[in-house]
Amino acid sequence: MKILLQALLLSICFEASVFSKMTAEQLAKLPVPPARKVDFAQDIKPVLEARCVNCHGRGRAKGDFQIDNRETFLKGGNSGPAIVSGNSAESLLIELVAGVDPENVMPRKGSRLTPDQIGLLRAWIDQGAVWEPGINFARRSPLNFKAQPGKLSPAGAGGGNPVDQILKPYFAANKVEAKDLVSDRTYARRVFLDLVGLLPTPAELKAFVDDPAPDRRSRLAQRLLADNRRYAEHWLTFWNDLLRNDYRGTGYIDGGRKQITPWLFSALLTNMPYDRFVAQLVNPTEESAGFAKGIVWRGVVNASQTPEMQAAQNISQVFMGVNLKCASCHDSFINDWQLSEAYSLAAVYHDGPLEMYQCDKPTGKMASAAFIYPELGGIDGQANKADRLKQLATIITGPGDGRLPRTIVNRLWARFFGRGLVEPIDDMEQPGWNQDLLDWLSEDLVAHRYDLKVTMERIVTSAAYQMPAVNLAEVGAKDFVFRGPLVRRLSAEQLRDAVGQLTGAWFEKADFQAGTNMPIRASFVAADPLMTALGRPNREQVVTSRASSATTLQALELTNGETLAHVFQRGAEQLAATTNDSEEVISRVFHAAFGRAPSADERVAARELMGSTVRKENVEDLFWAVTMLPEFQLIY
Repeated sequence: MKILLQALLLSICFEASVFSKMTAEQLAKLPVPPARKVDFAQDIKPVLEARCVNCHGRGRAKGDFQIDNRETFLKGGNSGPAIVSGNSAESLLIELVAGVDPENVMPRKGSRLTPDQIGLLRAWIDQGAVWEPGINFARRSPLNFKAQPGKLSPAGAGGGNPVDQILKPYFAANKVEAKDLVSDRTYARRVFLDLVGLLPTPAELKAFVDDPAPDRRSRLAQRLLADNRRYAEHWLTFWNDLLRNDYRGTGYIDGGRKQITPWLFSALLTNMPYDRFVAQLVNPTEESAGFAKGIVWRGVVNASQTPEMQAAQNISQVFMGVNLKCASCHDSFINDWQLSEAYSLAAVYHDGPLEMYQCDKPTGKMASAAFIYPELGGIDGQANKADRLKQLATIITGPGDGRLPRTIVNRLWARFFGRGLVEPIDDMEQPGWNQDLLDWLSEDLVAHRYDLKVTMERIVTSAAYQMPAVNLAEVGAKDFVFRGPLVRRLSAEQLRDAVGQLTGAWFEKADFQAGTNMPIRASFVAADPLMTALGRPNREQVVTSRASSATTLQALELTNGETLAHVFQRGAEQLAATTNDSEEVISRVFHAAFGRAPSADERVAARELMGSTVRKENVEDLFWAVTMLPEFQLIY
């Protein structure tokens, strides 16, 4: 028993004894404290923040020891105080961080404290362990969390798009100069791809450009959003990624996974209000149950990947912008979430008591059903599962939850601009680069009964959206200043659909198609080698963003892939069968791809590829050449 207790105490920070028992020889080897007066904020806070908070701050209490504030620090842990104020030589803290006992050095993980840092801690203790008021290492209050209906009023002043009204002082403060908005053709291509995922056809583009109405851009956005069919086909991809919904893959063969495509497509087609959309996923109907069900993995499964824990992780990430993955195994080291909180949410979805596991080891403790933000409302742990799910859905979609609208608004902004108002988009505990804009758009969404199309229209009709695109390297990830939308790559589905528009060769069979004779789009089929190479995920995990950087695999697939070659062959056969006029082929291909005629240099190059007579092989070459251009693959 004595050996067992010693081993336990060695595994816990600051738990060797009440006071240090260092010998004179050991004391002589300690770093000497500086003679100057130590400043807590400048000298001590950074050390505690970097080396102690992960185990003893932000609500954590390894060994029952917390450093949330001076009171908890001085109180100490299971074995008594960690320091003797005024006497660093008798302080257990100094013995442990100095490594007097090589088998018991703190912190146990990561780099050790430097002699200078230990000396500063000694001086601080010797000088009375003064703790500057206002400084603490307690758990932070959640950001982007509270509903703020009052944020709606300021943006209406002065007329114009509220987004631009809110951004005016931001641009002035950051010395962002006003630039001419993009051309009608550039705007049309951008807004078509963003709202319905397709290139404007030559006829659609001509009708828009020829429209003399001064509000033609706003009217175009409204028409696209009202095109329910194409809108739903495009946004199906966005939600398939977020909701882990696919047409084949792990779990479907043995019924350990369930598809929600019919429900999801119907929700998008009818523009189901977002709060009701979320409620039906959190407290699912038979048709929407696949998301909360998750994947029933075969074989030995880590406790952090049981279906109930998947539900907790996915609901938190998708709807609240919270990462619970680390907290599903142990108290998280990347944020403030604790194992008990992840299990409490998982317990809502579990039939019967749910035992907590730490790093796959049973703890003997049972989780009590609760939402991760109890301030929004409680869940009756004694209620049956159906009632618990109903209570959870009510809490998440209730008027007090300001995080729900802020999370989806942030995702939409990132979708249209290439970067969120809050980054990373799955960490809504970070401040936004323009908090007023995030708050206003979120409260506006709620005021319009969670109609996502209203928010989309606000964004894509703003002057901010119509600014010239910039490269990420120009704006910088650090100390970000918004200067316009980022240049973005077409998604795998957008590029495949654009190729379908260019060649007329669409998919021949759909994994899901909701009763239509329209072309089968990429969102309706399982990933082929081309889409996989272009970054379409397998959707066994929630995917909230896709990598934008090009890869070697993408380059190989785009320049020499069999999938694209087959599409170009089919398209070339169809086009060559309609005309023998090379000039007509060149004109049709360029207008379909770019909405414009070829330049003089492009026409010369295209003529060299085509020759004087239309041949299928030459049309294929023209398709290859056109689709490899950045103008085709990027959204400017």
